[in-house]
Amino acid sequence: MHRLFWICVAGALGTAARYLIGLWTLRRFGHALPYGTLIVNLAGCFLIAFVMEAAATRSWPETTRLAITVGFLGGFTTYSSFNFETTRLAQAGVLGAASIYVLVTLAGGLATGLLGILAARTFVTQ
Repeated sequence: MHRLFWICVAGALGTAARYLIGLWTLRRFGHALPYGTLIVNLAGCFLIAFVMEAAATRSWPETTRLAITVGFLGGFTTYSSFNFETTRLAQAGVLGAASIYVLVTLAGGLATGLLGILAARTFVTQ
């Protein structure tokens, strides 16, 4: 139950962070693209790669790793929102925006995931 508690607390924090980033990006960039979802998905790719690499290298306690990855990042990242928003853009006939959104999300996710591993290797595993 101790582990579950920390996963739930971290999940609530991740969800709150996602919501606040969504509000901020809407005010800052408007709603031409779902920028909030894009940002949290890219950040989530980086962060999960960073955390998993750091946790493996530094032998983090399992509860810590799970609270961050399953809890915080599970609440933070939004693939289901990405899927829905892409479909919505396509149905609205904005195929160019839908395509750009998919391309940037997938390529950016791969790139930020690799950057997360490299950052962990550079800053954590020294």
